[in-house]
Amino acid sequence: MLSDCSLEQLTTNHLELKLKKGDAIIKEGTYSTNVVFLRTGLAKIHLAGPYTEQIVKVVNAPSYLGLPTTFGSKINQYSITAITEAEVCYIDLEVFQNILDENKEFTREIIQEFCKNELESFRRCANRTQKLIRGNMADALLEFSDNIFKSNTFQLPISQSEFANLVDTSRESVSRVLGEFDKDGIIKIIGKEITILNKQSLILISQNG
Repeated sequence: MLSDCSLEQLTTNHLELKLKKGDAIIKEGTYSTNVVFLRTGLAKIHLAGPYTEQIVKVVNAPSYLGLPTTFGSKINQYSITAITEAEVCYIDLEVFQNILDENKEFTREIIQEFCKNELESFRRCANRTQKLIRGNMADALLEFSDNIFKSNTFQLPISQSEFANLVDTSRESVSRVLGEFDKDGIIKIIGKEITILNKQSLILISQNG
C-alpha cells in the first residue's frame, strides 16, 4: 500500500491517455523520462532486429512498462505498442523514484516483478530455441489462456504474422499448426476466436516440445 503522501504525488504528477489499437506507448531509441503504467488493455513489447522486428512478449493490464529501460539506460531499448484499446499513465520518473524511496513494500513488489519477468525471459528464450513449432505455439496459446485472458475462450489479439513473429516461425506454419490443433479437437477456431477444448493435450504438447 502507498502512503497518503505518495498517493497524492502520484495523483498530481501523471498524464493519463486513452489509446487505440496500434498506438505507440514507448518508442525504441527515444529518451525515457517517465514510468508507464498500463491501466487497461493489451500491448506488445517488440524491438528492431537486423531484418525484421521481434515481438518479445504480449503484456496485459495492470502492468508497469519499460522499467528496465527507464532505470537501466535512459534510452528506450524496445518499443511497446497497444494491440487493443488501452489506457496508460505516464508517471514522472523523479516522482516514481521518490515513491520507491518512501514505500518499502511497494519497492519490494516492484523488485519481485523484475525477478519474475527475468526468469520468464530465460524460460522463453530456452523454449524458443529448443522446442519445435508445435511446442512453442502450445506455449503461446496457454499463455493467452492462463495469464492474458484467464479464459479458455479468447479473441486472438494479434495477426497470424505477429503470432509467427512471437514464436519464431512463418505465418504459413502458424496457419498449418492451428489447423492441426483444430482438426485434432484440441482447439476450436471461429474467425479470430479460439476456444481451448482439450487443455491437457495442449499442456502435453508444450511439455514435450
